[in-house]
Amino acid sequence: MAFPRPRPARPELPRKHVRNIECGQKAVRAVRFNVDGNYCLTCGSDKTLKLWNPHKGTALRSYQGHGYEVLDAAGSFDNSQICSCGSDKTVVLWDVASGQVVRKYRGHAGKVNCVQFNEEATIIVSGSIDSTVRCWDCRSRRPDPVQVLDEAKDGVSSLKLSNHEILTGSVDGRVRRYDLRAGQLYSDYVGSPITSVCFSKDGQCALAASLDSTLRLLDKDTGELLGEYTGHRSTSYRLDCVLSDQDTHVGSASEDGNVYFWDLVEGSLALTLPVGRGVVQSIAFHPTLPCLLAATEGHVQVWREDGFEGDAATTST
Repeated sequence: MAFPRPRPARPELPRKHVRNIECGQKAVRAVRFNVDGNYCLTCGSDKTLKLWNPHKGTALRSYQGHGYEVLDAAGSFDNSQICSCGSDKTVVLWDVASGQVVRKYRGHAGKVNCVQFNEEATIIVSGSIDSTVRCWDCRSRRPDPVQVLDEAKDGVSSLKLSNHEILTGSVDGRVRRYDLRAGQLYSDYVGSPITSVCFSKDGQCALAASLDSTLRLLDKDTGELLGEYTGHRSTSYRLDCVLSDQDTHVGSASEDGNVYFWDLVEGSLALTLPVGRGVVQSIAFHPTLPCLLAATEGHVQVWREDGFEGDAATTST
């Protein structure tokens, strides 16, 4: 006789502030988990990129090679390489272990806002204030991008990759999805400058944050508006939006010092986290756990679920 499976635990949200990490990088422009969520990267206005274990609050390595502020970074699937970009118009490929620059890609005409690896970490995709998305081959010695996507009419603020798609958000108010298998471009007009985009975990939806203080959930294939989420403040900064580890909630950074979470289906405000007094510049949600990183001014806060029993709340440098 087969016993019924236990009901899966109800998805939890991070409600408990467990750690404050003083990054020592002046303003933290972005915080990003690596692929398995064991480590994170912080991008500093002091031109540095740092690798951390946020669960212990320990700094593992600092990467120096950008000429101006570092604005975004991502880790490869095997954690051996990092790509980053910044206000110096460059995209940089790093070796994690040695801390050395492997390649510097120059070609953007303005600051580079966002960067991602493809799944195999053979291509780096970058988006810039110059209105282009550029694809760089990590294995080639060629200095030129292998492809330039120039459909945006204004700066590209955010981009994400799936195994066959590039999702971009632009200041021109459009969410664009490039289907690389079909060779098709799909474009949805939101109207307000877009600050951040992301895919849902099931790959069916796209979430877009824009400067009218609204998050919108779009059906990826039809462009249908599935949900709108409001209550936070986003009018002038490039703030992140996220989906929780099980796609049950959408989250956003805010200019009022809080992080907000809404129920994805109902659209109701589910949680407000009081992070600080200044703008919450960047947030990252753990890929499999109810764990949130929130960057404000020069530090990163780690938030966990209510029942979490880790180290006592500490401050690390």
